Formats: sequence, structure tokens, C-alpha cells
Amino acid sequence: MNLLATPQPPHHHHPNPRLSPSHSMSSYSPVGSASRKRKAEDDEPQAEDRMSSSPSNSPASSTRSLPAYRHVKRPRSGPVGRPLALPRLLETLDADSLRGVLQSLCSRHPGIGSEVEHTAPRPSVLSALSVLKNYESALQASFPFGGDSSSDYAYNRVRESLMALLDALADFTPHFLPPNETQASQSLTFLDGATDIIHRLPDWSSFQNSLHKQNAYEEISGAWALAIREAAKRAGGMHLQYGGWNQKLAKHNQQANGKLQDAVNELSANIGWMGGQPQPQQHGSRGDDLNSVRQELLAGTYGINLPVRVGPW
Repeated sequence: MNLLATPQPPHHHHPNPRLSPSHSMSSYSPVGSASRKRKAEDDEPQAEDRMSSSPSNSPASSTRSLPAYRHVKRPRSGPVGRPLALPRLLETLDADSLRGVLQSLCSRHPGIGSEVEHTAPRPSVLSALSVLKNYESALQASFPFGGDSSSDYAYNRVRESLMALLDALADFTPHFLPPNETQASQSLTFLDGATDIIHRLPDWSSFQNSLHKQNAYEEISGAWALAIREAAKRAGGMHLQYGGWNQKLAKHNQQANGKLQDAVNELSANIGWMGGQPQPQQHGSRGDDLNSVRQELLAGTYGINLPVRVGPW
């Protein structure tokens, strides 16, 4: 049998694993090694290229999402409804609404009420009289049209407004009396305006309904007497002498049909020695003597006619 022999490659084409070290070292070429090194470096992507390359070129970019803060824009905030701040809210409240809010807070929190009393400015005579006149206007507006304005029917229609005015008078009057009010002029000025309001209170045909006005006269007369006594103690009673209060009070007493006589007597007793109305006395002419002494003191003639003692006292 003839066997076909496979042709073998030439001997020099097969590497000889048993080459000697000298032969191996001699076959190494520095030039070829350097060429292969440069080629490998050229084939390897540079670091800058790797860093600058977009991740979209990566095969997995379609299945991987970037962080939200890099590719999602924050939406701009549009107008949003919100309640008014407290200062703006207070600007919209009128006097009655603001008063209602304060009264509600003070009733629920007594500490706030005490703080308001110490913080609020002191009411003036003009502001107090203005409040009283508002109550008076409400009283006049509550009268029914036509008919007898002094009848019981009219009284029942205006009773609520009448009581509101009288209560306000009873509350404001002590505020302007000593010792709470230290200025005599403020006390007398308020009493003058308050008495005018009492004069304008309606007169009723029923005696029972008329008691409200009589009681108001009695209370204001006592207030006048207290204010006059305290005014006489300050600055020698100059407010009583030069304020024309004797004429004003006499006119008030006339309009009240003598219901302020106690106040008139108190004023006469305190300004009698100043040269005003003489003080009525029960023991001779002592009031005239005091007035005469005052006139001599003012004229500088007191003691001229008195005998002068000479010698040891």
C-alpha cells in the first residue's frame, strides 16, 4: 500500500523551541520593538479622548439614565394664593371691626386686655366727647317718625340707644375726675361738654321714664363739685377764677332747673375769697372781712391803719 505523505513545511519556517539563549537574544531587534510599542500606543485611545467622549456613544446609553439634576430643568414658580400678612390685614379693618377683634381677644385672653390698657394712648377730652356725641346721634336717629316724641311708645323705641348713651356717660365721667385726672382744666372742660349732652336728653311725659335724666343731672352735679374742690387746691384756684366757670356753671344750673345747685354752691364757696361771688356765711360778715383783707393785700395797703407798737414786745 502506498501512503501519500503530507508535504511538511520547510524546516526554517518552524520556530525551534530549543534555541539557545544566545540565538534568542540575537533575534531581538530594538527597532522592531519600538515600532510595535508606538503602534500599540496609537491603537490605544487617549485619556482625553476617553474623558471627552459622550456617554451616548456607549452601547448601554439607551438603557441608562442620567441623574435628574443634570437633564431635568426646575419649573419656574408661578403665582400662588396666600393670606394677607397681619399689618396688611389690619389696614383693611375699619374702627368698628378692629374694636370687635380687640374686644374678642381681650375677653378670651385677660393678659392681652391688661397690656392694651397700659399701651393704648390716654383718651383726650375731644375724643371722649366725640364718642358721646355719636351715641347721641344714634339716639336721635332711633326716634320714630311722627307721633308724640315724649310718649311711652317713643321711649320704648329709643330705650336701647338711650341706655347706651347713659352708660357711656357713666363710664367716661369718672375717667376725667381726680385723682385719675390731675389737670383741673381737663376735668372742667369735659364736664362742660357732658352737661350739654345731658341738657339735650329727651323729656318724657312719664315720670318713671324721666328719672334717667334726673339721675344724670345728680351724678354730673356731684362730679362738678369734686372737680371744683380739687381745682381750688391747685395754683390758688386760678383755673376757677379766670376760666369763667362761675358763669358757665350758673348757665348750666339754669338750664337744668336748679338741679346743679350743689355744684354752684361749691364753686361759690371756693371763689368767694378771690373776689368772685361772695361765700354765704351764717356768722355775721366774715366773708366780707376776708374779701376786704384780700383787696388790701393786693393793693399793698394792708396794715396801714393798724397802730404800731413801740418798745419791748
